[in-house]
Amino acid sequence: MNRSRLGRLACALMAALAVLLLQPQASFATTNIQHIKTPGGIEAWFVQDATVPLIAMQYAFGGGADQDPADKPGVGTMVAGLLDEGAGELDSKTFHERLDRRAIELSFNSTRDYFRGSLRMLKDNRDEAFGLLRLALTAPRFDKDDVERIRAQIMSGLRRQTTDPNSLASIKLLEAEFGDHPYGRPAGGTLTSIPKIDVADLRDYTRRVLAKDTLKIAVVGDIDAASLSKLLDDTFGALPAKSDLTPVAEIKAAQPPQRFFIPLDVPQTVVAFGVPGVKRDDPDFMAAYVVNHILGGGSLTSRLYHEVREKRGLVYSVYEYLAWMVHSSLVIGTTATRADRANETVETIDTEVRKMADNGPTQQELDEAKSYLKGSQMLALDTSSKLASGLLQYQLDNLGIDYLEKRNTLVDAVTLADAKRVAKRLWGQGLVTVVVGRAPQASAQPAAVTPPKAN
Repeated sequence: MNRSRLGRLACALMAALAVLLLQPQASFATTNIQHIKTPGGIEAWFVQDATVPLIAMQYAFGGGADQDPADKPGVGTMVAGLLDEGAGELDSKTFHERLDRRAIELSFNSTRDYFRGSLRMLKDNRDEAFGLLRLALTAPRFDKDDVERIRAQIMSGLRRQTTDPNSLASIKLLEAEFGDHPYGRPAGGTLTSIPKIDVADLRDYTRRVLAKDTLKIAVVGDIDAASLSKLLDDTFGALPAKSDLTPVAEIKAAQPPQRFFIPLDVPQTVVAFGVPGVKRDDPDFMAAYVVNHILGGGSLTSRLYHEVREKRGLVYSVYEYLAWMVHSSLVIGTTATRADRANETVETIDTEVRKMADNGPTQQELDEAKSYLKGSQMLALDTSSKLASGLLQYQLDNLGIDYLEKRNTLVDAVTLADAKRVAKRLWGQGLVTVVVGRAPQASAQPAAVTPPKAN
């Protein structure tokens, strides 16, 4: 499984960072983002930054957990856990020794829509780092002992989920919203699916998904464009030209109101809630982003935080966020409370959601939200790794290479009328709510008391 090398990398960077702390911090707000195309046709967004002798790369292939066979969710997750467990002539032990010796961070992750990867290294180790990535992508070994070890680790995690209220609530919410669609299946697999996955499934997944036609890349660091172009060609050039993805249907999340209850003997009752959201290319997206911040966007000034925690002391934290996918979207929220206060918590959340739907935010709330969101954006991109991740996401969302320059203007363009209209659109029908905790819970009163599918 992927291993953290943060400690080793931190030690390697200590001297450089000590010098850096004595100098003004570089600002990515005015960074020049280059669009490079290699001689081999590989494209990437690139920011050259020599502040620290480090290179960070994020990349993604179209097709993630949505490419798992319907009866075998978790194939992508197993592939992500195994790509760095030996490749080419290097067995798992040798591969990891090479990574560790050079403090190279290499990881993979299968999300619902994408198979993503991350690579970070000191600039002096770039050739070895990119070479190991090339081997992992083009010549994974999938040795039997490694497959069984990773399988056992995943199974152990899945067993823990059966007693984790947060996991159960999340699984049930997605199942309720998306049913048998790939988005409704656990991306990490289930206790019944993981044992059925074999090496043929792993190789078929890599053959179909890891291809150049859907590849997006973002690189930030101490390297010039010509050297990077050569490394990208060497690393990704041997991949298949075309992917072979299974088509995934568009789907609209289930309409509220719905409530579900899952009995579980735990000290804290978890509440997950959601509504159909807006996709990233929807004209209402930025208005939804702003008004969601006002209602429950994770800050200490949100309405839900004020009403549920500060005013009534029902919970420690409560938040919600926009979750947009290629084929659908949700607004998802979560909190936790004492079992005897679950009903009051759910009803308070419902009340605030309906107030927002009926009346929208105030002008003051809108102005303050805009100010916060504009100021916080650059803080979210204040390291090379964060910037690379952001630039990759902008590519996946088709936002354009000038999005960072335009973003604050788009935030400012949201009017009070926009915010009120979108609040009604999002929350006008109430919530889909999942409560996981000690039974009986009056807060649930479900039409059908159903646990998540076996996992």
